[in-house]
Amino acid sequence: MEICVTATAGDLNAQVDPRFGRCQYFVFVDSDTMAFEAMANEAIAAPGGAGIQAAQVVVNKGVSAVISGNIGPNALQVLSTAGVKIATGAYGTVQEAVEMYKSGKLGEAGASTVSAHAGMGAIAPGGGFGMGMGGGRGGGRGQGMGRGMGRGMGLGMQQPMPSQQPQAPQAPLTSRTKEEEIEELSNMANRLESDLEEVKKRIEELKRG
Repeated sequence: MEICVTATAGDLNAQVDPRFGRCQYFVFVDSDTMAFEAMANEAIAAPGGAGIQAAQVVVNKGVSAVISGNIGPNALQVLSTAGVKIATGAYGTVQEAVEMYKSGKLGEAGASTVSAHAGMGAIAPGGGFGMGMGGGRGGGRGQGMGRGMGRGMGLGMQQPMPSQQPQAPQAPLTSRTKEEEIEELSNMANRLESDLEEVKKRIEELKRG
């Protein structure tokens, strides 16, 4: 079985990166032989849609399962549509995470574990804290290139930033009817409108304060 593990570096001894869309590396492991291939995650610095971009890369590699600390709704949808199993709550090294999955110690995710905007602040280089503006769970202590643990630190803002808007996949993984696509895009537009209103409210609060 080919398994993709999100990691902080490109080998079996690397720590599991708790983020999916903005993880630092993907390590693709053959669960039978433990042979592996590492790939840097190019979506880590994407202004928006990182989860979708990362999920498409993983799906294109033909993996059977993904192991990570958390998964967002957009990535979950892409992976689930492609029939990829998703295991969350992983920790330790990549090799340990694969062994945990093989022994049934990691539960499969039936729903997202973070918001669509989690982990934005964790990509800033340098020590210190990231901005933490992504839904209260994915801000993060951006160590180095962002090994954010996702605690939502900084400014106490619970709303996502508009620059991290979810985007529709560039190439749908499965055929959809026009009605299904219209419904999906309409729901996305409604979420964006709601996000924009929250940002405007916060701006007014800061001005008054």
